Amino acid sequence: MESLKELYKIGCGPSSSHTMGPKRAAEQFAERTKGAEAYKVTLYGSLAATGKGHLTHSAILSVLEPLAPTEIIWKADVVLDFHPNGMLFEALKGGEVYDSWTIFSVGGGSLANENTVAAAPESIYPLTTIQQIKQWCYDEGKTYWEYVEQCEGKEIWDFLDHIWTVMCDTVHNGLNNDGVLPGGLKVARKASTYYVKSKSYTGSLSSRAKIYSYALAVAEENASGGTVVTAPTCGSCGVLPGVLYHMTTSREFLRIRVLRALATAGLFGNVVKHNASISGAEVGCQGEIGVACAMAAAAACQLFGGTPAQIEYAAEMGLEHHLGLTCDPVCGLVQVPCIERNAVAAARALDANAYATLSDGSHLVSFDKVVAVMKETGLNLPSLYRETSEGGLALHIKR
Repeated sequence: MESLKELYKIGCGPSSSHTMGPKRAAEQFAERTKGAEAYKVTLYGSLAATGKGHLTHSAILSVLEPLAPTEIIWKADVVLDFHPNGMLFEALKGGEVYDSWTIFSVGGGSLANENTVAAAPESIYPLTTIQQIKQWCYDEGKTYWEYVEQCEGKEIWDFLDHIWTVMCDTVHNGLNNDGVLPGGLKVARKASTYYVKSKSYTGSLSSRAKIYSYALAVAEENASGGTVVTAPTCGSCGVLPGVLYHMTTSREFLRIRVLRALATAGLFGNVVKHNASISGAEVGCQGEIGVACAMAAAAACQLFGGTPAQIEYAAEMGLEHHLGLTCDPVCGLVQVPCIERNAVAAARALDANAYATLSDGSHLVSFDKVVAVMKETGLNLPSLYRETSEGGLALHIKR
C-alpha cells in the first residue's frame, strides 16, 4: 500500500482520472521523447467518452502542443483490458513512430499499466486491511493516525499540513466566487449563497447549511478548473474538506488534531484504493463519493473521540450506504450530479459519525467486507453507468 502522498494530490480540476492523470502522463512521455517532431495520443474507453467534458484533451495538449504538433484520437468504443481509462502516446520523427507508451489513469491522478504493477515498490504499509490495522490499534493501545505515523515517518505531518492549507484555500476561494460554471450546462455557483443563508438560521439548520456551503465551495472550484486536493478524487474532493472545515470553524479543534484526522481519513481511502478502486470509470461513483464519505466519517469520528471500532463503523456506513452509486455525469462534466453529491455526502458523513458514536462500535458488516462488495458491485455495473455519459442522468438530460 502506497504512501498517503499518492492519495492526496494537489492539482487542477475538474477530474483526477480524466484531467490530472492524463496531464501527468503527457509530462512523463514528453520527458522521455525530447526532440519529437509530432505527437499522436489515442484515448480509449471512458477517457474518450467523457474526455471533452473533463478537458482531457486540453490537459494533454497543454503539455505536448508547445513541444510539437499533437493529434488527439478518440476511441470511446474501444476499452482496453487493464482499465477503462486507457491512453496510447506515440512520438513521431520523419512521419514514423519511434516511441510509444500505453498507460492508464486509474483514479486519483495515479497512473499504472501491466509493467508498473509488476515493478511496484514494496509497500510502506505492512498491514493493508482495516481489520488488521484495527487489531494493531487495540494490541498497541494506539489509534489509526499513529499507525500512519509509524509507517510514513514524522515527515508526513509537514505534508498533511500543506494539504490542509490548500484545502482551506480552496474553501475560501469557492465561498468568494460567484457566477456560472463553464461547460454549457449553465450551472450557477451556490456555495456563497448557502453560506450567507446559513447566517439567517440557528441550530442544526445553520450547521447543515454551512456543511453544504463548504463542500459546494470546493466542488465548484473543481468544476471550474481551480486548484483542489484529491480526496480521494477530484470529483469527490469537496466531502472531506467540507466536513473538516466545518468542524474546525464550529468546534475550534487544534490544527494538529485536524492533521491526525486527515491521516486517518487517508488511511481508509488508501485501503480502498489498494484493495478495490477509487476510479469512477472502473467502479462507478461509489468509488469516489462513497469512499470520500467514508474518509470524512472516519475523520469526524476520530475528532469526536471515537474508538478504533467506532471509527471503522462510521467509515463502513459512509461507504455501505453509497453502494451501487452510478457515475453518469451530464455532458461529461463534473457538475451534475457531482457537485450536489459532494454536499449531501458531507452531511451523510457527519450522520454516520453520530450513529457510530452513539453505539459501542459493534456491527455486523466490516469495512473490509464493504470494500470487497463495492469492488464486485462496480465491476458488475453495466459500462453505461461507469463514467461514459451513455446512461442514467446523462442519457435523460441533454443540453
